[in-house]
Amino acid sequence: MALFEMGKRKKKTGNHHGLQGVTLCISTAMVLVLLGIVVLSVLSARNLSDLVKENLVIRMELEPEITNSEALRLCDKIKIRPYINHLDFVSKEQALKEGTKALGVNPEEFAGANPFLSAVEVTLKSAYANNDSLAWITKELKRTPNVSEIFYQKDLINEVNKTLARISIVLLILAALLTFVSFSLINNTVRLSIYARRFSIHTMKLVGASWGFIRRPFIRQAVLIGLIAAFIACLVIGGCVYALYYYEPEILTVVTWQVLAVTAVAVFVFGIIITTVCAHISVNKFLRMKASELYKI
Repeated sequence: MALFEMGKRKKKTGNHHGLQGVTLCISTAMVLVLLGIVVLSVLSARNLSDLVKENLVIRMELEPEITNSEALRLCDKIKIRPYINHLDFVSKEQALKEGTKALGVNPEEFAGANPFLSAVEVTLKSAYANNDSLAWITKELKRTPNVSEIFYQKDLINEVNKTLARISIVLLILAALLTFVSFSLINNTVRLSIYARRFSIHTMKLVGASWGFIRRPFIRQAVLIGLIAAFIACLVIGGCVYALYYYEPEILTVVTWQVLAVTAVAVFVFGIIITTVCAHISVNKFLRMKASELYKI
């Protein structure tokens, strides 16, 4: 009968610890989901910044007398420059077609000749898409033979850079705050889990077990919980990204596979490090306590 009661108590204790483990996994996973979303947002914002910058167009209007073949040779010389991301040649004929479509009437009928000039539309690499770089780039392009004028939206580029800088700062501050909050929440959850076993820790200390030996099973459990929680968090984040992709496939131009991979690694690293550090701190706290102090907390 006594053995039966002892077995029943052990089973009850095991179930209790198992339920604590599940609760700890879910709580940690929820925090890691939020942390992972912030990491994903920061990395995606960087890609979005590059995408926006690389779509800002500089228009180079060519001299009226230049032929299409000369203009194409000019394009070949320009596109090898290190700051060029992409360029398109717009011939006079193409410009006339686009102008006629936009105006709804052929301006050549009134002007007696094609009023449009050939042009080269250039986009820059994201590192050069700022007003400081554009100042010397436009001067250099203006010195190119057969280039008459260069146009770009200076105010728009300035505003885009300012807006992207603000977004990046906000996301980084949010990431720092959430990392601190994540550590606090996971630390409290881990500490509550270890709190229930504080007397077992004290008993092992009394029989002469070293602190390292006592800590080891708690650290192993923390690593396992961190791995499981991170895996759950990655599944949730992956599901959210897939839902976005289902409604807007173009999202993959910003949320790339590299971004997803880095986010997954970050979630696993945060999950393992935070749970392990929290377990180490909590176990040490109870190891330093005397028997009388264990009843007071």
